[in-house]
Amino acid sequence: MNSQLPELLPDAASAHDNWRVSARCRRLLLLMLVLGQTLAATWLLLAVLPYHGRTWVEAGIAVLFALLFTWLSLGFWIALFGFVLRRCGGDQRSLLHRQSAAALATTPLDRTAVVMPIYHEPVARSLLGLKAIYRSLEASGTLQHFDFYILSDSRDADIWLKEQTAWQALRTELSSESATQPRLFYRRRRLNLKHKSGNIADFLRRWGHEYRYMLVLDADSLMGGETIVQMVRLMQRHPRVGILQSSPRLLNAQSLFARIQQFANQLYGPLFTTGLAAVQLGEAAFWGHNAIVRIAPFMQHCGLRRLPGRGLFKGAILSHDFVEAAYMGRAGQEVWLEPELHASYEESPPTLSDELTRDRRWAKGNLQHLWLMLFGRRLKLAHRLAFLNGIMGYLASPLWFGFLLLTTVEVARLVLWPINYFPQPNQLFPLWPEWHPSRALTLIGITLTLLFVPKLLALADVLISGQRRRYGGALRLSLSVLIESLASALLAPIRMLSHSRYVIEALFNINLRWAGQNRSGETSWLAAIVDQGIGSLLALGWAAFALWLQPMFFLWSLPVAIPLVLAAPLFVLFSRIGIGGWLREHSLLLSPDEQQGNALSDALNQPSSLPVLCERDAFVEAVIHPATNRLQAGLAHAPRARRQQQELQLLRQRCLELGPDQLERAHKQLLAEDADALRWLHQQVWLSPPDSPWGRCLAARIADGDDRHDGVQAASHS
Repeated sequence: MNSQLPELLPDAASAHDNWRVSARCRRLLLLMLVLGQTLAATWLLLAVLPYHGRTWVEAGIAVLFALLFTWLSLGFWIALFGFVLRRCGGDQRSLLHRQSAAALATTPLDRTAVVMPIYHEPVARSLLGLKAIYRSLEASGTLQHFDFYILSDSRDADIWLKEQTAWQALRTELSSESATQPRLFYRRRRLNLKHKSGNIADFLRRWGHEYRYMLVLDADSLMGGETIVQMVRLMQRHPRVGILQSSPRLLNAQSLFARIQQFANQLYGPLFTTGLAAVQLGEAAFWGHNAIVRIAPFMQHCGLRRLPGRGLFKGAILSHDFVEAAYMGRAGQEVWLEPELHASYEESPPTLSDELTRDRRWAKGNLQHLWLMLFGRRLKLAHRLAFLNGIMGYLASPLWFGFLLLTTVEVARLVLWPINYFPQPNQLFPLWPEWHPSRALTLIGITLTLLFVPKLLALADVLISGQRRRYGGALRLSLSVLIESLASALLAPIRMLSHSRYVIEALFNINLRWAGQNRSGETSWLAAIVDQGIGSLLALGWAAFALWLQPMFFLWSLPVAIPLVLAAPLFVLFSRIGIGGWLREHSLLLSPDEQQGNALSDALNQPSSLPVLCERDAFVEAVIHPATNRLQAGLAHAPRARRQQQELQLLRQRCLELGPDQLERAHKQLLAEDADALRWLHQQVWLSPPDSPWGRCLAARIADGDDRHDGVQAASHS
């Protein structure tokens, strides 16, 4: 580390900090509650089954039910823990509650890098978000302690040229209102290895030694300056904390789907994150963004080796954040989730299709953690359980699918085949099948309680704390909870079927294409039908078979079958921005940030040249506009191989003769990466005839009336 960096402050609470004892007690209590509840529910299920679990089908049903019920019970008790702690004024073991506000406010800061890895993201939105964070830190009076880095892995020339142009424009905007040049840097890797984790590793190898901390952002992240400063000061006061994770809230939702996700996140999220943080304490998970990292131990201990197994368990680790938290814990560093760090935001995928596309990648990455959970050396039990929690987030879907399949087999066997009174070998006495509808209703009631009581607790938390107006009032808030609950019930079977497919694909190690996340747009009918058509037909066939088999079983299947049959219309409906806007106009699915305003969100809509720049053809801009050409040529490089130089000479001549529209993407990329080619094209284009393809492009650009005098001067000089 830099020898001139100030020494870390002593951890004022370290002498009396015994959070590990509290963590063990809380986890033991949680384990007892979950296992006790699961055993009771499984016993009740066995009492409901006709043969009480003495056949292989019923035994399979009982095992799958126990696993799924454990998953539901865990979420229920974590939400209940969160509710109790919030009603008691917060968790006194959390970092924020372990020192006074005055002591925290006087803690000195240290050099921190704010890094934003991007890959084929909406350029204007990403950089406007970074600008909002910059301005917020500037308003806090602490900007001199922070440097900003845009770390690009973009491969498409049209995108990275926009990134570089927008970066320079953002620097100009920031410097126009400041006496000093903004410390805002941009780097694009030529070789995209290990995706985001490799991008961060590349930054740390080059510049990590210059900083003590690193604040990691996503392309859609927004964080308030005071929150960032608070996080740095917490790290300063607690030298053993290696990662401090905030709990980002969803923001800027437009479509119906995104608004439902945003409402659920802001209403239910505080209960779950408070309960989760209370159980994890200093052995929490790292979510990969909106978090601050202590660089020295991270660089020393969090290098990600390739998995040594076969198939899925061989190669680069896709979901790196949980693994990095586990490695920090193995090195003796603490990882904390702090739910009371406010002004931390991200955006939801706008459509269910976009969410499932992201989940497909996450499913494979999380299932890889099974290898580390089982064979990782010296990992903390809490981090192994965090791996299991992430795995179950996707494995629960095929388990549910298997449960439905076995229950169908059980009903078909009872209806279509004669009753077997001797299901076990060498059985002396007959086993009479029994049906207990009252016990079945009790079991259904318990399951619904686990699903919906956390929602009611979150509603009660808001009402008790007097924040109902932030959600549009008690009546609209209650109606919004009903809308969200109905939407969740409709979407759950669709997610189940999709996640089951993703798990199977991951187990067979099907390669995935890494792509940037879509953050705008609606789902078309054609895309929805193509994506969900097979699943809808399967669900329709299953429902028809259930109706033929037994009317009561058909009614039992409807909550799962109906959403799957209507999956395509639901995809389209939930993607509609107009419906989301209508609900907002009627104060439904409101979030506090929408009701009271949000300075960071408002900053995204402030006047800026970035949206206009990003709407233009980036390659044409790089060739025609003098200032942009100088910038792009300065950031490009010259090819080393003679063969590539000869190819570039042919390509640039072809580009000059035929125009930019006739270039293939790969050829455009070669030209955009070469400084000499960009400079040569710029000179030749300004001398091209008016009726040539480039001449027409030039005329159109001059007609725009934006800085054309520079171009004319350059042409005259040429």
